[in-house]
Amino acid sequence: MHGRRVWQRSHGMLYLAFLALIYTMATQARPANMSSLKDKNPSSKEENEILPPDHLNGVKMEMDGHLNKDFHQEVFLGKDMEEFEEDSEPRKNRKKLIEIFSKVDFNGDQSISAKEMQRWIMEKTEEHFQEAVKENKLSFRAVDPDGDGHVTWDEYRVKFLASKGFNEKEVAEKLKNNEELKVDEETQEVLESLKDRWFQADNPPADQLLNEEEFLSFLHPEHSRGMLKYMVKEIVRDLDQDGDKKLTLSEFISLPMGTVENQQAQDVDDDWVRERKKEFQEVIDANQDGIVTMEELEEYMDPMNEYNALNEAKQMIAVADENQNHNLELEEILKYSEYFTGSKLMDYARNVHEEF
Repeated sequence: MHGRRVWQRSHGMLYLAFLALIYTMATQARPANMSSLKDKNPSSKEENEILPPDHLNGVKMEMDGHLNKDFHQEVFLGKDMEEFEEDSEPRKNRKKLIEIFSKVDFNGDQSISAKEMQRWIMEKTEEHFQEAVKENKLSFRAVDPDGDGHVTWDEYRVKFLASKGFNEKEVAEKLKNNEELKVDEETQEVLESLKDRWFQADNPPADQLLNEEEFLSFLHPEHSRGMLKYMVKEIVRDLDQDGDKKLTLSEFISLPMGTVENQQAQDVDDDWVRERKKEFQEVIDANQDGIVTMEELEEYMDPMNEYNALNEAKQMIAVADENQNHNLELEEILKYSEYFTGSKLMDYARNVHEEF
């Protein structure tokens, strides 16, 4: 589960939020300070439609700076991810995985090369892009009540506050009359961050209105180079401790003092540091100088970067390449199915050739 971002400004808060996700898996609570404008039953569906997601499918890092733990599965399965749920039938999953293997194996030699995997990764990433475009059409319609093809900040703000439990008509009336909106501190902080992001998505000439394409950039910064830069800037601001707008390894992996309370939490810490250190040194720091610049992080975050896709393909192959031939055979993918799909297959080799 991916929680909604609360726009933290310290690395300690980021990591505490991470631990909270791991151990409580709780849904985001309603702010404590309840305004008189609040309704009893806010629409979670509407909130999901109009609030920029923390998690972006096919992007290697979350909006709060944590590594996307489902990235490999997202770029291997695309929109088929839902078919590989934990309670799905192993035999059905095996057949589906065999079907996917035959599609990745573009030349039909029953072996997947890095180039074939790269091509597949780009294809699945494009699938996520198209899904975001489709969802954006519905989201834009939800925040464009007059249907004029443009959304003002106030129109969006009304819908956002309604999704948080405020009375939509009363909020709209107050904004129309330039009356002060009394909202709790957390909601106000989110609004300020959203407003900054809103104006970043407003392409020149800036008219303070977002059309459907600009609204897509607002919700999904991976669709816009300018917004991708903004997302990187936000992540660096959260992690950069000395203010030089660059990241050292220690900044990227540092943990706040006193956050580990038991052995289980310590194990999570160790794994978290190990994964981030590996990603920093082997992938993000392209020139291996021990420093990650905004430009390097931007290239790393760009889901349509073909060079990154090839590197990712090689890494994915290396995980399951037991015979060390730098390719993947069907048996290898089935054996390491949990890495590729999140689902562990039982008797993975049974009747493989007959089914294939």
